[in-house]
Amino acid sequence: MSTILVVDDEEGIREVLSAILQDENYNVRIAGDGIEGLAIMESESVDLVLLDVWLPNMGGVDVLKKIKEDSPEIPVIIISGHGSIDIAVKAVKLGAFDFLEKPLSLERVTTAVKNALELEKLRRENRALRSTIERRDELLGESEALQRIRGVIEQAGNTGSRILITGENGTGKELVARAIHRRSDRANHPFVEVNCAAIPDTLIESELFGHEKGAFTHAVSRRRGKFEMADGGTIFLDEVADMSLSAQAKVLRVIQEMRFERVGGEESIEVDVRVIAATNRDIQSEIAAGNFREDLYFRLNVIPIDVPPLRERPEDLAPLSNHFLDEFDPTDGERPKRISEEGMVLLRTYEWPGNVRELKNFIERITIMSDTDVVGPDTIREHLGEVRTAPESGELAEYDGMGLGEARDRFERKYIVQKLEENGYNISRAAQALGVYPSNLHGKIKKFGIEMHK
Repeated sequence: MSTILVVDDEEGIREVLSAILQDENYNVRIAGDGIEGLAIMESESVDLVLLDVWLPNMGGVDVLKKIKEDSPEIPVIIISGHGSIDIAVKAVKLGAFDFLEKPLSLERVTTAVKNALELEKLRRENRALRSTIERRDELLGESEALQRIRGVIEQAGNTGSRILITGENGTGKELVARAIHRRSDRANHPFVEVNCAAIPDTLIESELFGHEKGAFTHAVSRRRGKFEMADGGTIFLDEVADMSLSAQAKVLRVIQEMRFERVGGEESIEVDVRVIAATNRDIQSEIAAGNFREDLYFRLNVIPIDVPPLRERPEDLAPLSNHFLDEFDPTDGERPKRISEEGMVLLRTYEWPGNVRELKNFIERITIMSDTDVVGPDTIREHLGEVRTAPESGELAEYDGMGLGEARDRFERKYIVQKLEENGYNISRAAQALGVYPSNLHGKIKKFGIEMHK
């Protein structure tokens, strides 16, 4: 039952409103002036306020300001006499939901109260949904690499600079893009995602820039494109390297001029859009092969962010696994599953070719298929497959006495040196052989102090 506070210095008005609202099954509290009304709000939970403009001790407009400062989510409906309409209109501009003119109409009162409460309910649901989405989109992990990415997001989020996110499929490039948008001054404006790899070449220009009626077959009406929809906000060009050269040229022009024409149209449309792009490809190789425009690359790559694969950040496995276990828990917290220490060790030995997306699917699978509350190695092998064959005798002897991090670094350094030697210390070819980006390989060379031979 919603609680409504009626603040009016006329006893007759208070009695009438109280009777009307109680008949509608609302809980009603009454106050004879603004100071008393505010005191009630401090001690009790109130869902809506009916507030007279003319009040003794403290005027209705001042009371409204105080309510909006302390409890901006509570809707306020102003009650005004004939001579105070201008003040009531001013109150609406200050945040009041509506105003009722005396003499009060029974139907008008009940309709205004119902509408105000329903609107606030929708706002609460929207806030809760937005909070849920933000938690779902949160970048989870404790690795040094993820900490660096968070630092870049904090620094670059509110700058408006264009950002190019690179990394394998399933590493969370879209989550990075959404985190950047949320930390920008565009957060309350649209975040529009475009999967460039999923749109045929013949349609991508229409998808990005829209089209006019009759521009091509089946163009039966005008349609706004993604850039137009993202006006004031952010457009996320996912898998940008999959765009045709023709579409790349148009995107380059939009980035330079922030204006474009719809397909089949002549009207120039101006937009204010922040561009974030992402790709799982080696852009330098795509440029060398003539598949990607170098000038577009330089426009997009103002701030680069490389998201490393999950196999390079095993520290993130535990927090990610626990998050997905909570998300897919069929018991809603009554019998939560957990992964044993032995099971987590086994997960860290797996290569995770599908990265975080594969981990999420695996956790969903075991929450459905596993009957045990504690997920151990046997369950993991059953639903993930044999993780790694046993090493030959003596194969790991050189790593005896080392911690996991030290052993991993030693192996990684040896393997990188081997691939560099095999490829004549050519960075691009060695990176391709290793399955990483050249920028990533440069970072490893610096980290391990590898001497480059010509």
